[in-house]
Amino acid sequence: MAKNSQNMGKVKDLLVAEVRRRLMEEGVPRIEKCLAELSLDEVWYRPNENSNSMGNLVLHLCGNVRQWLVSGLGGAKDTRQRSAEFSEKGPVPKDVLLENLQQVMAEVDKVLDQVKGEDLTKTFEIQGFKESGLSILVHVVEHFSYHVGQMTYFVKWRKDIDTAYYGGLDLDVRSK
Repeated sequence: MAKNSQNMGKVKDLLVAEVRRRLMEEGVPRIEKCLAELSLDEVWYRPNENSNSMGNLVLHLCGNVRQWLVSGLGGAKDTRQRSAEFSEKGPVPKDVLLENLQQVMAEVDKVLDQVKGEDLTKTFEIQGFKESGLSILVHVVEHFSYHVGQMTYFVKWRKDIDTAYYGGLDLDVRSK
């Protein structure tokens, strides 16, 4: 039994490190880069009523991450108002959006510090869904990445630029 607990702890440590890397070392800097490329009007531009602006997506990611990870996994009170993330027309300044995102990531960092191996198999209820701690972590990273991809596409489309996320790396190197 002790060996199984040790293995779960190692898996948890690897997973938590990967969640941090994907959110904080990849996702957040990409959002920062995208926002830096755009004017405030572009941040709040919606091509149609069924699309979201970059500003809405940042608000949405803050709400989603806080609800799923900080409240769901971390046990903080859930105060999310999801519809407000999408109904906001702006213009909320870019620095305010980024401050909100950084605040959420600071809260996430604290929650990730507290995650235990047994939390990965524990069940939590979020938005009416019953999810394991593992599925919460996977959901947050997947959902975050999905919307960062939308933001990246918008910036590339609007500005005709290479975001150079992998600048300087040879991505044609093959695995051995």
